Amino acid sequence: METLIPTINRLQEVFLTVGAEVIQLPQIVVVGSQSSGKSSVLESLVGRDFLPRGTGIVTRRPLVLQLVNVAPLQERQKIENGVKAEEWGTFLHCKNQIFADFQDIRREIEAETERNLGDNKGISPEPIYLKIFSPKVLNLTLVDLPGITKVPVGDQPEDIEAQVQEMILSFISNPNCLILTVSPANSDLATSDALKLAREVDTDGRRTLLVVSKLDLMDAGTDALEVLLGRVIPVRLGIIGVVNRSQHDINTQKSLVDSTRDEQAFLQRHYPSLASRAGSRYLAKTLSRLLMHHIRDCLPQLKTRVTVLTAQYQARLNGYGQPVEDHSATLLQIVTKFASDYCNTIEGTARYIQTSELCGGARICYIFHETFGRTLQSIDPLGGLTELDILTAIRNATGPRPALFVPEVSFELLVKRQIKRLEEPSMRCVELVHEELQRIIQHCSSYSTQELLRFPKLHDSIVEVVTGLLRKRLPITNEMVHHLVSIELAYINTKHPDFTDAAQVSASVNSQQAEALDGGKRWKNEKVAEERVSAAGFGSPSKGQSINLLDTAVPVSRKLSAKEQRDCEIIQRLIKCYFLIVRKSIQDSVPKTVMHFLVNFVKEHLQSELVGKLYKQSLLQELLIESQDTAQQRTEVAQMLEALQKANNIISEIRETHLW
Repeated sequence: METLIPTINRLQEVFLTVGAEVIQLPQIVVVGSQSSGKSSVLESLVGRDFLPRGTGIVTRRPLVLQLVNVAPLQERQKIENGVKAEEWGTFLHCKNQIFADFQDIRREIEAETERNLGDNKGISPEPIYLKIFSPKVLNLTLVDLPGITKVPVGDQPEDIEAQVQEMILSFISNPNCLILTVSPANSDLATSDALKLAREVDTDGRRTLLVVSKLDLMDAGTDALEVLLGRVIPVRLGIIGVVNRSQHDINTQKSLVDSTRDEQAFLQRHYPSLASRAGSRYLAKTLSRLLMHHIRDCLPQLKTRVTVLTAQYQARLNGYGQPVEDHSATLLQIVTKFASDYCNTIEGTARYIQTSELCGGARICYIFHETFGRTLQSIDPLGGLTELDILTAIRNATGPRPALFVPEVSFELLVKRQIKRLEEPSMRCVELVHEELQRIIQHCSSYSTQELLRFPKLHDSIVEVVTGLLRKRLPITNEMVHHLVSIELAYINTKHPDFTDAAQVSASVNSQQAEALDGGKRWKNEKVAEERVSAAGFGSPSKGQSINLLDTAVPVSRKLSAKEQRDCEIIQRLIKCYFLIVRKSIQDSVPKTVMHFLVNFVKEHLQSELVGKLYKQSLLQELLIESQDTAQQRTEVAQMLEALQKANNIISEIRETHLW
């Protein structure tokens, strides 16, 4: 198990190179109020002075501190020629630079903080990474955060309290981290801001450890025994008391070795029953033990997470494709793939099939048989024709002579008028199919040909070529559909096998009229009455009166005679019969025309059109320029994938027996 903490440190170094936050590694986060003694606790764990000190907020950036136990210098010199120092430190931002003097480490922390934030008192969530090698430390990973403050001081921002709390919560919300809360013994533990924040994210207390600092500064006659025993506020991982160095000790540069010895003497005098379970040394051992056990518990889940992310990032990298080497082959491959996906979408064999709406060939089928078909079926064969219109057409067709029979010219005139109404929905059908073919372009760009999105100019050029091909075929298709209707108007085939002969219609109408003979007599009587009315109305004018016959108003509606009713019904039946024949023909021929002149033509000529317009040496370099976002994302994903693969190898080095 001793190898677990170094393993986590190696994983942390791997992910630091890519700035990854997708992996939440086990670590210990130190939380405490300003001047609660956090820095003294950390320095006691290291055994050296290396943290900046002063008034107000001194820690203004998170400090990720990795403690690495190494062999003493004499032993290391026997087996390797490494660092010629007993203890040393390194920073991530200072590549290959060794800090053997811990005062230089302190100055570098201050300098790096000022480089990022300036000389004001603001804070930043960007961490500083420090690794300390020493034979006197235990393997640990700690994160020191800015102290919790309430009131802004100097040029600090007004919301400094909220900023600090937000930063602390962002770290301790990691379910794989342990929370080391530091609270001074001379303050009320019930008002500890550190414990309050810890309980917000760790409600059951499974990740929280409490350090009670400054035991030697309590008022005379009081002690922290009840607190250390957990009788005031219980903490599941334990409560450990420590004695910090006083400001006088710091000013006189009292060594940490002497401070640790004096700390043990103080604990033996004031807390003899707890002396073996308190102090900086016990804290270091406890933290190391807790972290190792916590890593052991988190490692299976961590391994699963790394494996899943590796597969996901590999898939993303494959989606971005490789950098272009052979421009000609790449262009042909993309064009061929797009044309294939376009045709497959029409045929219904595309790899990516939508489930939310009809698309491609399915929508074209819906347009033909549902939209267009229902529209034609909804057209009334006699719509817009009144009986008066029919009578007027009959009279106009007979000229000055009264009609003995229904004139054929009037039938042709009226039926052509009705057939003409089929042209508009037919044209609308062509328009809808054209719109769907346009939509397929975007569908293929978004779903089927992901590689096409790498090259914006090529994508736009392909869209332009296909759109131009569709635009070129649209007027041709419209003209052919227009011809279909014109063909029907050009010749009214009254000998069509499905068309009922006029004589049969006339006989049918006559047979339906009851008492045909009586009906004839009534017609004669009406004729006589009509003549009398005409004689009365158009007789010799009275003296002094003149009548202008052209001023006589034509009646809008009147009661029809039996003969007129019979003629109207014959014409209506003939129109309806012939209209249905033509409608059936149009409903069948328009989809066929659209398929032949538009859909199938585009399918057959799409690839050759794309190759002819785009496969030119002068355009290859320009068309296959990747977008900056794609190139950058591929690089980031490749780096992340490499980090995950390294992490997977590091985790795989841990044997199952090391976990128990």
